[in-house]
Amino acid sequence: MKNIPYILIASRFAAALIILYLGYCIGEGARGYIVGLMYFGIFTDVFDGIIARKTGVSSEKLRRLDSQVDLIFWLSLGWISYQLNPELIKGEWKSILFIFIMEASCYIISIWKFGKETCTHAFLAKIWGLSLLLAFTYLIGFQETGWPFYLSVTLGLISHIDVILIILILPQWRYDVPSCYHAWMIRKGKKRRKTIFFN
Repeated sequence: MKNIPYILIASRFAAALIILYLGYCIGEGARGYIVGLMYFGIFTDVFDGIIARKTGVSSEKLRRLDSQVDLIFWLSLGWISYQLNPELIKGEWKSILFIFIMEASCYIISIWKFGKETCTHAFLAKIWGLSLLLAFTYLIGFQETGWPFYLSVTLGLISHIDVILIILILPQWRYDVPSCYHAWMIRKGKKRRKTIFFN
């Protein structure tokens, strides 16, 4: 049981590689498979953290690995979305670039302050992840952007601001900080309540 979280993370990484292969080698005919792998990846993301906590193996190493595989997974979906829908992506390039800048800012600020990448697994970031799932479903599955895309961009902005505030408020690097409010409580020396999140 203690190895299952690592197996789930490895499965998500493998799913990202398969998504890239399908998008490049099969293209249009692989849309349904890519969407299916995306939902499989979300499934592994939900349960790796739950099982890790239940089995007592949740650690800094595991959580950092989980965060980096998450990044690879979403980037693979983003790149294949461009390969399958270049005109749609080009039409929204400003919004997409903005989200990339916000994501990079989180990493840059965290490395500048703590010498480590961010690993907050914040609640708003999880909500943003769900909106990304919906946006990519529309984009890859139905070749549309529409309201799911703009909802995802909005939630992406809000969640990244929250992560940046967490980083700036925390006195020292920590993983699994639910929000900037919790970071403020940690800074004031108050004990953080145990909170259960998706991963």
